[in-house]
Amino acid sequence: MALVLDNVLLQVVRGTLGDQITIYERNGQIIMAKKRGPSTKPPTLKQLEARYKMKVAAAYARVIIQDPELKAYYKSLAGPGQNAYNMAVKDAYRSPEIQNIVLEEETVVVTVKDEFRIAEVEVRVVDADGVIKERGKAVLGRNGVDWYYKTASRPAGGRVIVVAVDLPGNETVRELPLE
Repeated sequence: MALVLDNVLLQVVRGTLGDQITIYERNGQIIMAKKRGPSTKPPTLKQLEARYKMKVAAAYARVIIQDPELKAYYKSLAGPGQNAYNMAVKDAYRSPEIQNIVLEEETVVVTVKDEFRIAEVEVRVVDADGVIKERGKAVLGRNGVDWYYKTASRPAGGRVIVVAVDLPGNETVRELPLE
């Protein structure tokens, strides 16, 4: 690898020359390096999972940008050098994060975070035998982060199951045992 300093010709050249040298820019410096070839190692399980996840995210983005309303939403979130497609892929690649579940009297308060938009939060109350006693959709609070669901009962030994879903349909599930 070589750093190029003060060379008029290479100030504007980027890419691969023949099958030997690649010229690119990183952090404002021009770098010349030997062209990388394909890896000879088989992909790991994590790499295969990431490839599949990216394939699904790209498929979502191709479909979603056909909807003018959602395309405008994603375009409004794009920064310099980004577009609606990039933002849709990013949204589909990451699942929402359930940060906290708090029981306040008859209310379940769920704090959910996503870089984009949460579509819905569902709360299920399950007894000790695993039978669903009640279920329903939580309501978004004024702060835009906390979701509220009013429960009718909380069976001892049961649990509260929270499912957060974002715009692309990614689900995150988290449970809280009841005492």
